[in-house]
Amino acid sequence: MKLAIGCDEAAYALKVEIMKHLDEIGVEYKDFGADKGEIVLYPDVAKTVAEAVAAGEFERGILVCGTGIGMAITANKVPGIRAAVCHDPFSTERSRKSNDAQIMCMGERVIGVELAKYLVDIWLKCDFAGGGSAPKVERIMEVERSYH
Repeated sequence: MKLAIGCDEAAYALKVEIMKHLDEIGVEYKDFGADKGEIVLYPDVAKTVAEAVAAGEFERGILVCGTGIGMAITANKVPGIRAAVCHDPFSTERSRKSNDAQIMCMGERVIGVELAKYLVDIWLKCDFAGGGSAPKVERIMEVERSYH
């Protein structure tokens, strides 16, 4: 699996820790910034990562900012993307199994490094379960298509 990862300046430290963790567990990724000390608008990073995932360049993405909320809102504006804020194990698992989310979003100001790494592990191991969730995800995509 190859991931796209990005952050704003509020979450640079967490992004670095997540990248170290991905290196340790052997997951390939591309860093879309921000770089140390760089001030960016998180919507710009979220858009770039979400477009790369939507285009099939990456299977999934991880976005981090102060809360994860702004990244998720922005990423979800990109057609075909389902991004979820993941701050606890159950929601993280369900974002994949029930909602087939391709992008997880976290907030450095909300969770600690060890929890973030644990959530990344959960998220990477989970696949879309289909079943009763499949028609719901299809309906999400139908709603999206109705606006384009």
